[in-house]
Amino acid sequence: MFKLPQETIEEFKSFIENHSFFFIIGHKEPDGDCITSCLGLAAILEHFGKPYQLLSAGPFKRNEVLRWQEKFSDTMEFQDESERKASGLFIADCSELSRLGDIDGDLKGLDTFVIDHHKTSGLEEGFKGHVDGDAPACAFLVQLFYEAVIGSVPGQLAKDLFFGICTDTGFFRFLTDNSSEVFAAVSRLVADGADPRTTYREINSGKPYSTRKLLGQLLGKAERYLDGRLVVTWESLEDTKKWGLEGRDSDALYQLMLSAKGVEAVVFLRQDTETTCTGGFRSQDKIDVSAVAAKFGGGGHKNASGMSCNGRVETLIPQIVKEFARIM
Repeated sequence: MFKLPQETIEEFKSFIENHSFFFIIGHKEPDGDCITSCLGLAAILEHFGKPYQLLSAGPFKRNEVLRWQEKFSDTMEFQDESERKASGLFIADCSELSRLGDIDGDLKGLDTFVIDHHKTSGLEEGFKGHVDGDAPACAFLVQLFYEAVIGSVPGQLAKDLFFGICTDTGFFRFLTDNSSEVFAAVSRLVADGADPRTTYREINSGKPYSTRKLLGQLLGKAERYLDGRLVVTWESLEDTKKWGLEGRDSDALYQLMLSAKGVEAVVFLRQDTETTCTGGFRSQDKIDVSAVAAKFGGGGHKNASGMSCNGRVETLIPQIVKEFARIM
């Protein structure tokens, strides 16, 4: 059951009532779920007449979230000591300060409320909030909070939250347990104004042509391991320089790879700098990629996780394959 505990609802309302200003932020390199969750929290604060600032370290790499970039800032509004004491911090789709990225300002020490759905997440000491690793998206949890404290979701917000839920569920392809509850919730959003056909087009259309070329490069580099059950591919600094930083479409890559017969998990690594890498892990039902991501300073969901660490692709690949060999 995804019903929010009444104690959590009361804590959420008290958090809003007890602060006169709010900062709202999600993880760096925001996706649709992160952005729309922040927008949902902003709408709740607007209902209660509370001022706020939307923050994001960016970068806004995903084509589908560019339309919201101007709503967010990477510089906190200046506050004196008394104003900081009266301010609250909402963190959405993330529970660790380290994953928020570089913000011009100090987020530490603010009274903090977290809403997150990542399996490997947990509340830091002193934080309030609600973390449900079984929830399909953070936007889904924000919808439940909105309905619990206000009621029916207004039209534009219904469209935004539906968008966020769709991006994190692969348009519902990744749903497993409690699917009926999720569909019941999104049906309320559709009744309130969300349009599935429009949302699908917003998520999947308008990709830069360069992303199609880069996708070809990554498919060409893909190698199979562990009797073909694991596929690994990677993006070099040269690939990034040639095809650009913006509009990367790794979701299409994962979908193509996982549709191949016998493939149970996919790893995509990117050499961000000479000494640092980021990676994305995806899997079919049984493989818990979050366990591997956690070994490299990352985390996420059972079937979708990420990581960021020091290292070179050529040395990380054998290490990652070794960890997958333990769970496959």
